[in-house]
Amino acid sequence: MLPETPLRADRTRALPRLVARAPWWVLLLVGLACVVFGALIILRPLSSLATLGVYVGLSFIVSGLADLLTAGRDATPRLTRLLGSAWIAAGLIVLVWLGLAIDVLPVFLAVVLIATGVVSTAGVMRGSADQRAAALLFGLADIAFGVLALFWPDVTLLVVAVLFGARTVIFGTATIWSAVLIWFGERPADDAGATPSLLRRWARLGGAIGAVILALGASALTWTIQPGAAHSDAFYTAPGELSGEPGELLRVEPFERGIPDSAVAWRILYTTTTDTGAPTLASGIVLTSATGTDAPRDAIAWAHGTTGYATHCAPSLLADPIGAGALPALEQILDAGWSLIATDYAGLGTAGAQPYLVGGGEGRSVLDSVRAASQMEEIALSGRTTIWGHSQGGHASLWAGQLAESYAPELDIAGVAALAPASDTIGLVNHLPSVTGGSVFASFVAEAYFAHYPDVTRVEYLEPSARTLVREMSTRCLSAPGVLVSVLAALSIDQDMSIFRSDPTQGALGERLRANTPRGDIRSPLFVGQGGADPLVDPAMQRAYLAERCASGQELEYREYAGLDHMGIVGPGSPLIGDLLSWTQDRFSGEPATPNCAEAEAAR
Repeated sequence: MLPETPLRADRTRALPRLVARAPWWVLLLVGLACVVFGALIILRPLSSLATLGVYVGLSFIVSGLADLLTAGRDATPRLTRLLGSAWIAAGLIVLVWLGLAIDVLPVFLAVVLIATGVVSTAGVMRGSADQRAAALLFGLADIAFGVLALFWPDVTLLVVAVLFGARTVIFGTATIWSAVLIWFGERPADDAGATPSLLRRWARLGGAIGAVILALGASALTWTIQPGAAHSDAFYTAPGELSGEPGELLRVEPFERGIPDSAVAWRILYTTTTDTGAPTLASGIVLTSATGTDAPRDAIAWAHGTTGYATHCAPSLLADPIGAGALPALEQILDAGWSLIATDYAGLGTAGAQPYLVGGGEGRSVLDSVRAASQMEEIALSGRTTIWGHSQGGHASLWAGQLAESYAPELDIAGVAALAPASDTIGLVNHLPSVTGGSVFASFVAEAYFAHYPDVTRVEYLEPSARTLVREMSTRCLSAPGVLVSVLAALSIDQDMSIFRSDPTQGALGERLRANTPRGDIRSPLFVGQGGADPLVDPAMQRAYLAERCASGQELEYREYAGLDHMGIVGPGSPLIGDLLSWTQDRFSGEPATPNCAEAEAAR
């Protein structure tokens, strides 16, 4: 190795000094670029998902440039130049490769943040007390952001990425401040006798403190929005090999969580069948008034609305097991002396995939819950049952109604009530992109159909850039705090794109959706209630579906309630509740139904 001569040493230090002595306006422009790109990331939930990789990559690069430009003014110039070069290299990788593969960006961003955080903490070995403190705090903040990114892939894209944007803004602001100080005459730290000004020292330390505060806030948010602690216990597993007989009561035990004082309840485990007819398990809750006669009671078989797709989203596992699925009029049900049989559906609580908008699996879960409840020794049922369902449960109740005659002919189904039902699955999926947060529900549909139908694949139908978000959204229950992240994810997707890379109404997925639209004959009296201001289940779509059913010979009673939205129709004070209770009492009393297909067609 050649000895280092004064000339060689001077040449070796020439580039760092040239970079360190860059004109103030160059440093100002780089700082402004950091602020701009950081702000774009902060506003990420309101812009295109596909641009996130570009924003992050450019933020890496300008942050690296800022490090290189200010290296000569730091106590550890070599370390600062190393970090700057690493940021630029990482930014180029994101732009060239990861910008096209958002699915792996969370892990990459996490690794970069942790690595740079560890290296940055090495700065505590040199410099003044404020410089060492700033290096330590910036390093710890980056490590915290990186760890959070590993634990929350879609939070990385929506929360941690936002916080990274805020970090970039803080960094850019500090760089701008450095440019201003240079403009006013502050000399680089490597100049003889130069000492960083008090303002510069405190500005950098203040920025580091701000980054730590953001990291602590992100950590607190992580604890707040973690998935619920509910998990299936041994109750939800089969006591032995399934016999294959649907509706067999396997297990029953008292249930108290979320049950009113005026009622007594049990949770049950029973056998049912999947959409393909394979034996499986389902759980549910049976509830009745704690007072009254011992005479056999009529029952409401309740098919709940969407609570989530994942196993732990079963109503019997949630804090509010009855309210989570939007059951209306529980107090009136008890006062009337009726019992409630509320299935969780197969795959909620029990093992396997939930048949979300997969009609056969939903409908059989409802009918088999009635069979299982009739075997309980703890309660006497008359056998007369009216099926109620809302939203997803409306879809399930329509399927239960059309399957009843062939699948469970022994049951006395007095009537079927579908409230804002997700009746037209093709129309619903087409409509979801126009619904605020519609991608949350679309993710449930996608994951359910991927699980139930081998010919419907992620590769064919799902956008690569949305796969992480869809997977994570499908793991959160609608009643859990973490659904906030799903809503933010949905907002980011819904602005410019769908989660689907190809038309979901075509090909294998389109065929499966059409097959799960309930078009079979329902022999029991049918009541359909719909809110006239429903943003999720479009009233016009509902009218078109019902007109088609009427034209095919289905008798039904349709009522539309002006001004009520999707949840308002089953909320307290809704006029539907009185109509539904009266209609149900008539069914139990054997009164003739009063179909109004002509009115339904006129409303269309």
